Amino acid sequence: MPNLENLRKQAKLILRWHRDRYYPVAAQIRSGLSRFGQMTDPEILAQSFKLSDAQELVARQHGFDSWQALKTGIDTMSDHAATIATRAVIAAAEPQLFVADIRSSCDFFTSKLGFAIAFTYGKPPFYAQMMRDGARINLRCVERPVIDVSVRDREELLSASLTVATAEEIKQLFLEFQAAGVTFLQTLKREPWGAKDFIVKDPDGNLLLFAGPAE
Repeated sequence: MPNLENLRKQAKLILRWHRDRYYPVAAQIRSGLSRFGQMTDPEILAQSFKLSDAQELVARQHGFDSWQALKTGIDTMSDHAATIATRAVIAAAEPQLFVADIRSSCDFFTSKLGFAIAFTYGKPPFYAQMMRDGARINLRCVERPVIDVSVRDREELLSASLTVATAEEIKQLFLEFQAAGVTFLQTLKREPWGAKDFIVKDPDGNLLLFAGPAE
């Protein structure tokens, strides 16, 4: 059963994201509140958005028409409702990259991208996990490429997308990688939907998108 205090915190977080122009929240607002349904991400982030709007969004995400209806619904739930199986929550996602050599890939992520090794597995290692802040990327050794290289580069077929919270951070990250001599498929640029991003190519040609808000 949802905890009302946690839902209040969730609404405040959405409000802060909107104030910080954190572009991924715009998609939540557009899909949850019909009055924003025809707006672009920059238009949504430019609109007045209050705590009451964020609370309404949280309520609708949980199947209620309004924040008051959500509070009433939680307060009137019977005790046995807590015993009903609830929908499972996915806590995290970990993209998996296919690489030719685990050790050299680990070296790339640590020396070029600032990751640390969470673990390696096998003798010799054929699997590893890299971590930086809240991001986790798994590496799996394979004997040959599993995707057509020309198609991957032409279509910009991404292996992973990683995000930061602010425009300053995405700029700092790009400059950090640039100073480390990272190979870019795409350098830092502003996208029409209100983001700034760049694409890194690892030694095996895997494409990693790094993105953040434009402002």
